[in-house]
Amino acid sequence: MNPDSLKRRELLAYAAFGGAAFVASGNGNESLAQDSLAVKRPKYSMKKSINLWAFPYPDKMTLKQCLQLAKDAGFDGIELNYDLESDLSPKSDTKEFTAIRQMADEIGIAISGLCSFLFWPYPLTSNDPAERARGMELAAKMTQAAHDLGTDNLLVVPGAVHMPWRADHDPTPNDVCDKRAREAIRRLLPKAEKLKVHLNIENIFFNGFLLSPMEMVEFIDSFSSQYVQAHFDTGNIMEYQFPEHWIPILGKRIKNVHLKEYTKNGTDHSLESFRPLLDGTTNWPAVLEAFAEVNYDGYLTFEYFHAYQHFPEALIYQTADSLDRMLGLKQANV
Repeated sequence: MNPDSLKRRELLAYAAFGGAAFVASGNGNESLAQDSLAVKRPKYSMKKSINLWAFPYPDKMTLKQCLQLAKDAGFDGIELNYDLESDLSPKSDTKEFTAIRQMADEIGIAISGLCSFLFWPYPLTSNDPAERARGMELAAKMTQAAHDLGTDNLLVVPGAVHMPWRADHDPTPNDVCDKRAREAIRRLLPKAEKLKVHLNIENIFFNGFLLSPMEMVEFIDSFSSQYVQAHFDTGNIMEYQFPEHWIPILGKRIKNVHLKEYTKNGTDHSLESFRPLLDGTTNWPAVLEAFAEVNYDGYLTFEYFHAYQHFPEALIYQTADSLDRMLGLKQANV
């Protein structure tokens, strides 16, 4: 299979990592009682961001329209996605990326980070040397693009033992995967340090690599560089673990965050396990308090993998409102 020929929808499925859910016990009444509307909720200083995948881009909206909608909805920033065909791809260079940054500046919204699904068709630890080489080439281009876009956050998937969503992927032994991942980050680091772009290692879980927060800490610390940090995703570990347990261990290493909702109330092996914000089983009060305890005040980026089919702006405004309530910016008037 030639990954370059894959359709965008299929590649987005790679990014979602799938995941079965166990049926949660109880009806949630205890949580509702603890989060009573009558209790004044704490305020947090984190910044609101949303990933471009939540917008109907490029099918129904231009990049400028997406940036403006995010601004109008009240987001502080928007996370952009590097792919093979859009405005954010190898077809663009510093001139085009600088123009996008200027457009965002004029609208008044920050670019909170850059991520990409391309780490899945071109994993940095693949057994196929051609895939590894293409992955390294693209990761280097992403580093430059992040700099040109005016963000110092690049999400990096360092490797994969297995990718169950890729039937053609030859599993990589754990020790080989670890060795190749470390080599890849070491090769990318000099350029990242020169450009002052952070290579933020994302916890994936479904890729069979870096399965515990302790492993993440050891991997990140092994580079002894302020430009290798963590991109923490709250949803990716929710099938078997809990984000509020990871956050205190990762601590100051957390440089950027995907605030992804997940539901354990089902058995669906698909994107549908990831839900609109607050429509899941994440213990958000505990998660937010954990972020506050480690003094995280950066971006909380809602990541969702498809726009609403009708009235797509509703998802954007709903998410902004949910974040306002989670961060204590809006309080229940009861």
